[in-house]
Amino acid sequence: MLLTLVAVLLVLRLAGELVLAELNRREIRRHADKAPEAVAAILDAPTYAKSVAYSQAKLRYGMITECFDTALLGLLVFSGLLPWLHSFFAPLSATGSWNQALFLIATALLMGIPGIPFEWWEQFRLEQRFGFNNSSLGLWIGDKVKGTLVSLLIGFPLLWALLSLVGWVGQYWWLYAFALVFLFQLAMMILYPKLIVPLFNKLTPLPEGELRTRLLALADRTGFHARSIEVIDGSKRSGHSNAYFTGFGRFRRIVLYDTLIQQLSMEELEAVLGHEIGHYRCGHIPRMLALAALMMLGAFALIAWLAASTWFNPAFGFAPGDLAPAFLLFALLSGCATFWLTPLGNLLSRKHEYEADAFARRAMGSPAPLVSALRKLAQKNLVNLTPHPLYSGFHYSHPTLVERERALHAAD
Repeated sequence: MLLTLVAVLLVLRLAGELVLAELNRREIRRHADKAPEAVAAILDAPTYAKSVAYSQAKLRYGMITECFDTALLGLLVFSGLLPWLHSFFAPLSATGSWNQALFLIATALLMGIPGIPFEWWEQFRLEQRFGFNNSSLGLWIGDKVKGTLVSLLIGFPLLWALLSLVGWVGQYWWLYAFALVFLFQLAMMILYPKLIVPLFNKLTPLPEGELRTRLLALADRTGFHARSIEVIDGSKRSGHSNAYFTGFGRFRRIVLYDTLIQQLSMEELEAVLGHEIGHYRCGHIPRMLALAALMMLGAFALIAWLAASTWFNPAFGFAPGDLAPAFLLFALLSGCATFWLTPLGNLLSRKHEYEADAFARRAMGSPAPLVSALRKLAQKNLVNLTPHPLYSGFHYSHPTLVERERALHAAD
């Protein structure tokens, strides 16, 4: 019955994704010849036509990869391959936790291999076709190798520690596991830009000048005292742009993509930074951390319960009480259920975006700079401005630009 339920959930999720994609495709096609009035005010006709083509190409790619990923997951879960891999790694070490961690790491690496051709096609065909790819094949391969090595160096010790907790602290291991992973995530918020990002990108301080002066003045008057403003060389891989801040407390730093600086005026960059600071000043970061912590605690409690049951692991060919398979199966299958809850998370995220927009409008004294910046970013990134409402509910963590403009102007 459990295997049947899993199969049904897999099929339902795939069907849901395909239906949503088809609804979105039809909505885009319905407006393909003539953009709605609000959209026409944002994108000129050639840019709108290009954004339609880009959105449709991404949808087709997404539908193909969704089918492939579901088929691969079904093969892994129902073929007996996972128990075979588990038994293969069992005799490699006298220490059970090492074997279990090796099994999880190796399975994750093997699962990533079939998707590499799709990732290559997305980067060097789809993104290249629309002018976004700036990466070379050598850089792309280097990123894959470095990413794998970083995952091994960080992931293996963390998994070993998690799996060892059962022997160290007993049945309430999941409470300690939650504490360990949560503290690890907080540490990575500080260490990631210092240790990991430089392996892939070059971070340089924003040079002295009017832009730096204006951004630091904005940060000061909005109560966001960052230690530094840095520029990341995102343009060596992609034409897409972004801005964010990392860390917390005295470790905060503002990061701007070099593409963003090239695309926006100083006033528009101020508005974008004001939006990012808005997330901080409105308390979104601790709120989302607390929510993530609660969800993580619930996940660890559920994994502990499933691993201890007499029915969960055996249904998939594993011994009851074995923790590593329970971890893996939960990671692979939980998305089949949580997929249907994503609109709730997106609703909260959109609420935060509206609040950050309102903060930026107050900081700038007018909605005009942020509206102008968002319009330029939509033009440069070929954003789909006519998504189907259902597709948007499941896949858009941000309101559409039309919705954001309406909210910004309504506050005047």
